Amino acid sequence: MTTQENLFWQNTQVGRCDRQDLLDQRGCTIWFTGLSASGKSTTAFALERKLVDKNKIAYVLDGDNIRHGLNSNLGFGEDDRRENVRRIAEVAKLFADAGLITITSFISPYRSDRELAKQIHNKAGLPFLEIHMSTPLATCRQRDQKGLYQKAIDGEIQDFTGISAPYEEPLYPDMICDAAVDDVETSAGRILALLESKHILNPHQPEPF
Repeated sequence: MTTQENLFWQNTQVGRCDRQDLLDQRGCTIWFTGLSASGKSTTAFALERKLVDKNKIAYVLDGDNIRHGLNSNLGFGEDDRRENVRRIAEVAKLFADAGLITITSFISPYRSDRELAKQIHNKAGLPFLEIHMSTPLATCRQRDQKGLYQKAIDGEIQDFTGISAPYEEPLYPDMICDAAVDDVETSAGRILALLESKHILNPHQPEPF
């Protein structure tokens, strides 16, 4: 069994600046958090579309999609939720280091887990932007085409965030979006403007972080 003390970091011949110059963008992670049906994935994919239309390389790591593969062995209890966030934070860091504008869409209900994700990026010197989809619970229930909230209320789904499990709202998100107030295009456009202001799309300007 390999132990941590027998592992050594391998340096590469290609640096972050090389990839930045090649792609003409800064790698970063945009972390969407919010209740189920709050508009996280819809807004994330709309943002990805806008970025690609501007000839930027972007990729969405979606909570449901990730649980079909990488995190298919995890449940929805507190410990598994924490591991779910930790894994995707590490994957997002690698994507961002490779120069991609990485967009994650996860409920990620606990502040401490989201803070860990941010610290993972900060330690690597990578931009991390937290977007809170603050759509009210009542609106989320109305938007829930999968019927998950009703199943949770009926006891068919355990540990469901907002019903039988807690959600801790971000204290200082980089942006707040609300699907009950703004449509998808408006929210995606606001986030795109935020990326431009942070010079993610203009890598030859000084970093404002």
